[in-house]
Amino acid sequence: MSNTQLVEAIYDFAEHQRLVLGRSEATIKGYTSDLLDLAKTIDSFSSFTLPRLRNWLAAAVAEGKARSTLARRTASAKAFSTWAVKQGYLRTDEAAKLSSPKVPKHLPKVLDPKEASAAMDNAKSADELHLVRDTAMLELLYATGMRVSELTGIDLHDIDSSRQTIRVLGKGNKERIVPFGDAANTALNAWLARREELAKDPDALFVGTRGKRIDQRQVRRVVEAAGEVSPHALRHSTATHLLEGGADLRVVQELLGHSSLQTTQVYTHVTSERLKKVFNQAHPRA
Repeated sequence: MSNTQLVEAIYDFAEHQRLVLGRSEATIKGYTSDLLDLAKTIDSFSSFTLPRLRNWLAAAVAEGKARSTLARRTASAKAFSTWAVKQGYLRTDEAAKLSSPKVPKHLPKVLDPKEASAAMDNAKSADELHLVRDTAMLELLYATGMRVSELTGIDLHDIDSSRQTIRVLGKGNKERIVPFGDAANTALNAWLARREELAKDPDALFVGTRGKRIDQRQVRRVVEAAGEVSPHALRHSTATHLLEGGADLRVVQELLGHSSLQTTQVYTHVTSERLKKVFNQAHPRA
């Protein structure tokens, strides 16, 4: 099988990830980039062997690639190999025996509650109408811990104002219902009262300057300007503040849309670190 056929298979695999498994575009882009790089070394499925795969990863090590990059490349090769067996391209799952390098876990950066509260009132908007919109986006992100991609996908009919809940479409096209509090509700109602002044899209909750559904880059700019943190850090802050306030871990898992409780458990380490910091600052014999 030629290199052209291998490359075509890589793009077919990407479509499978997108349409069948519902992977995020970021994941698909990462897998595709890794596999196209692999195709420069392995020119056909007959060359797709464990030793060749190990040589490809060893070359990345020699280039000084980060452990996180090596881990992602390993995951890309494994996922593609498993898919290729099912498609009949490979007889055996050649990448199954690859071992993933351990990536050190970094505790996520979080705002303290005062910093988060200040960020909600600190939108750097061009005018009053955009300020109303941006404040609603900030309050909703902090109230729910939802991802930016989830926020931009919300339609007007997803909102239940009487119950103060929103239907969110998360990773893998999984739906969940998330609640939001009074501060977010007030900001959201203020935006809804003025939305028609900007909106041309009949469905999208949040729209950009041209009236169409707002894109993720615009939302990221709003968050970064208001709190000097990424939207992901704001999401981390929501989870941490909930746990510090006594929320059950499984409730936080459901709210954030994590498929595994293990993913949510990283926040217990964050709260422990914050607790130790406060202890060391406050206790006379710390």
